[in-house]
Amino acid sequence: MNAVITAQSFTAFLAYFGAGLGILIIAVILVALITPHRDFTLIRQGNVAASTAFGGTLIGLALPLHAAITHSVSLADAAIWGAVAAVVQILAYLLARAVVGGISRQITDNVSAAGIFAASTSIAVGLINAAAMTP
Repeated sequence: MNAVITAQSFTAFLAYFGAGLGILIIAVILVALITPHRDFTLIRQGNVAASTAFGGTLIGLALPLHAAITHSVSLADAAIWGAVAAVVQILAYLLARAVVGGISRQITDNVSAAGIFAASTSIAVGLINAAAMTP
């Protein structure tokens, strides 16, 4: 393999990585703002349900971001599809919350089943979201 990192390829890496990380951070902040419970506080307190649910959110967001970057034709295209992926994941969280009434309360109360359900929903939707982002 004779691949050489050039200034141009490294700059492209930084741009795509920065855009992906930026979208991930913004989406995580939005999810944290729309959840009635305080994710980061609960995680700091050792709440396994909150940690599991939030970990699933991260994976569920990262999967379609990966697909958006992989299949994009430009940085702007990746950013747009990354934003679409984030919106879909936020809607998935709201749907899970509607289906399982009181899921936020259960996560606050450290009910592992609620955390696992929330994480599984995020990851499942993230996989479908990622698969739909094909050229």
